[in-house]
Amino acid sequence: MRKPCLPIIAFVFLVAWLYSCQQQPARQQSAVFEFKEKLSDYGFFTGALKALTPRKGVVHYELSTPLFTDYAVKDRFIVLPPGTAATYTAHGPLDFPDSTFIIKNFAYNNPQHQKVMIETRLLFKDPADKKWKVMNYLWNEQQTDAVKWIMGKKIPITLLDDNGEKVSTVYQMPNTNDCKRCHINNSVLTPIGPKARNLNFTVAGQATGQLQQWAASGLLQGLPATDVPQLPNWKDSVHYTVNQRARAYLDVNCAHCHTRGGDAFNTGLFLEYEQADSSHLGFMKEPVSAGGGAGGLNYDIISGDPAHSILLYRMNSTEPGTAMPELARTVVHKEAITLIRAWISTTAHQ
Repeated sequence: MRKPCLPIIAFVFLVAWLYSCQQQPARQQSAVFEFKEKLSDYGFFTGALKALTPRKGVVHYELSTPLFTDYAVKDRFIVLPPGTAATYTAHGPLDFPDSTFIIKNFAYNNPQHQKVMIETRLLFKDPADKKWKVMNYLWNEQQTDAVKWIMGKKIPITLLDDNGEKVSTVYQMPNTNDCKRCHINNSVLTPIGPKARNLNFTVAGQATGQLQQWAASGLLQGLPATDVPQLPNWKDSVHYTVNQRARAYLDVNCAHCHTRGGDAFNTGLFLEYEQADSSHLGFMKEPVSAGGGAGGLNYDIISGDPAHSILLYRMNSTEPGTAMPELARTVVHKEAITLIRAWISTTAHQ
């Protein structure tokens, strides 16, 4: 029996190698993460999608002080890959494992006291490059599903505010680039809300703290037994001072941009809760480039004089180029205006 000659064997191996090289790009391409077309495609929830009933492995969470968005009703969830846990961090958001989803749903209460869905935003930590990716989903008129929506949308709505009063506005659903503006710090997209200090409280109706529950169930590792920072609830006037509540509100609603590395870094106005420099907080600080948005006023904050403080002036406006925050709201947050006015009026900052 004749043995195959070496050239034929080498040719067979060469053909097999070339075929493998041709197939490799296809395999790599299939591994690239892509957001699904509909919210229902993910299987995050069971039953009617509008009920937002989480399936096993989808964890509902709340924040002690949440971001204000036109009196929107928000539902928040985190989906960790099976067998993984988030890692505690004292500063910034928790360290989430690759392939984590963070879900934030926006709705409003209409004059008939019905919950109407508007949009759902997803953050996904892509294991391919360890970076967070963002996508928005717009709910259909039938309220049965939400579809991938990149370009943003203006949606006329009439809602009930926290006092049950009617408010008509045009809700601004952001495009994905708008989302990145708020979520980017030092050119890296990052979650804003799920920080340990904003999760460290006991949710109404529960017996133990939210972080302690996560640690006990294996969803969080590295949680210290003591000295975990806690952000005040800005609405809680019984347990927290006006100063604590106002600073917490500004931290959550403003400091993701007004911080080092944030979108408003060049303003020199830094509003993090732990900020101790009175000038960085805006006291007797002249604006860098507010233009007409300053309303002819000279300082970001004048202690004891809210009427002549740019910060309050801009918070109390809905005019483009003046209103602050620039994104995420189209109506004035009346309760916050009352709080910040009281804070400026009573704060004699040293």
